[in-house]
Amino acid sequence: MAGMARCAVFTGCSENTNLLVVYLPVYVNCIPGQKMIKFLLMVNRQGQTRLSRYYHPVELGRRAQLEADVVRCCLGRTKDQCSFVEYKDFKLVFRQYAALYIVVGITDSENELAVYELVHNFVEVLDKYFSRVNGQVVETNKSRILALLTALDKMIDS
Repeated sequence: MAGMARCAVFTGCSENTNLLVVYLPVYVNCIPGQKMIKFLLMVNRQGQTRLSRYYHPVELGRRAQLEADVVRCCLGRTKDQCSFVEYKDFKLVFRQYAALYIVVGITDSENELAVYELVHNFVEVLDKYFSRVNGQVVETNKSRILALLTALDKMIDS
């Protein structure tokens, strides 16, 4: 497998701002000097970006336009259509999980299936790490919620 290596790493933050580093052993194309993953977006069904991470410089003004175009392109597709889309000078790989879409922009030389599986592994790891993220609203008073979170932080620190 010339040019292939196990080099996929995702980072994120937990609720108490400890850095979560997830090493995912997926073979991806490692061409020196070329960034394979251009960006990662997490978007809801309404098209609102919930998380964005860019791995190459994109001007802030262009980011909003890029995200809007990418979201329109991915959310407009039916479940019968392919999850890989040719878009301008790169490809889009996306997966839907309930009301959340995860979209990855990759170079033309990247393996779409490897990135597709990488997204699934990433979601599985996040699901195990954060366990029960979904749930119901128990308290809506901001000051009570903040007081409880402050108490939890103090317990963790001591």
